Amino acid sequence: MSQMTAVNVIRIEKGKGPEVAERFAKPKSVHTFPGFVRMEVWMKQESEDHDELHVCTTWEDEKYFTEWREKRAVEKAKIRAEQEKNQTGTPPHNPILGTELSTYVTMVQHLPADQ
Repeated sequence: MSQMTAVNVIRIEKGKGPEVAERFAKPKSVHTFPGFVRMEVWMKQESEDHDELHVCTTWEDEKYFTEWREKRAVEKAKIRAEQEKNQTGTPPHNPILGTELSTYVTMVQHLPADQ
């Protein structure tokens, strides 16, 4: 097994990055999933026409990430179906312009030296 990191790049309307980043401030179910190591949310600086967040999750092995994604897809489908059933008006504005997911295998890692 080798660690892997998934990076979801989220393009957001200019000025709305902090608002979307706030959605990740409180731990959710991913933090309790087997094989989860850590999550970091980075905001790209100096982007001219849009804000950009990088949501990075590190996993003990790719199989855990794949299992989490499959479980999450089922949960999101249930939530969407429920929202559509209860939808009465215009859906709230979503500032997200698009996303792109990349995965990386950890080849080398250096940790702080023992003090």
